[in-house]
Amino acid sequence: MTPLRVAILISGGGSNMEALVRSMTGDHPARPVLVLSNRPGAGGLARAEAAGIATATVDHRGFETREAFEEALQARLEAARPDILCLAGFMRILTPGFVARWQGRMLNIHPSLLPLYPGLDTHARAIAAGDAEAGASVHEVTADLDGGPVLGQARVTLDPGETPETLAAKVLTQEHRLYPRVLREVAERLSRQSASPSARLSSL
Repeated sequence: MTPLRVAILISGGGSNMEALVRSMTGDHPARPVLVLSNRPGAGGLARAEAAGIATATVDHRGFETREAFEEALQARLEAARPDILCLAGFMRILTPGFVARWQGRMLNIHPSLLPLYPGLDTHARAIAAGDAEAGASVHEVTADLDGGPVLGQARVTLDPGETPETLAAKVLTQEHRLYPRVLREVAERLSRQSASPSARLSSL
């Protein structure tokens, strides 16, 4: 069976991207075909190139509107023909119109136990709330910020004296395990079902 094609969108160092790329070998039902960043010089681009993966940059600062940026992003993605998009530290909020184009085919990883703490500063918010646990979630991307169906989670325990920095490091370790696992599960299910591009991840 032909492997599914995966494009990964990043804005920074790309550690989650690297974990995804490392996982897509052997009998994995998907392969990475593109790593795209909205920031020129993002560290993850060099990591992807070192792994032999095509890279591209669409700098959001060169566009007057979010929609114009997304049209350029869409054109670059269409050239790579991905079946699945993985957002891995991609720090741009996408418009409902763009999300609709990839409905059911776009994943994101978020550093909280959704539905708790959508948005930014998740670790500080978990500590301030006195939570006993924190973690990460992989979810389908919808028009609601960090509000799509959750496809998998990983948990860590908050220790006495926990800081946002120490908690972030603990959660990131779990993210590197969680995201590849969920991507494989999704790709296996889509492959078994010979899913069309419009298949919904949330219906699996």
